[in-house]
Amino acid sequence: MSTSLARPLLLDLEAFARRTGVHPQLISRFIALGLLEPVRDGSGRLWFRYDDIAAVARIQRLRAAFSLNYAAIGLVIDLLDRLAAQENALRAKRSGGRSWT
Repeated sequence: MSTSLARPLLLDLEAFARRTGVHPQLISRFIALGLLEPVRDGSGRLWFRYDDIAAVARIQRLRAAFSLNYAAIGLVIDLLDRLAAQENALRAKRSGGRSWT
């Protein structure tokens, strides 16, 4: 018997659905709306990164907090990401490109 000490790099649809607590059909809807971008292998199977778990949590938080439909959530996420990028650029400009990390 062998056991893996490291978690897999990618999760298949079933494992991803279990991990997020979201039905696979809803995950498929997220993909269709562009909210998630899984990797497809040669046979067409979907594979999700662990970062996608955080993306699903973000989608669920936005839906619960603002009662938005999923299409609108995509727009909100895009705007939030753009705002974060602009804030990061402004911080970098103010610090002269130096980072404290």
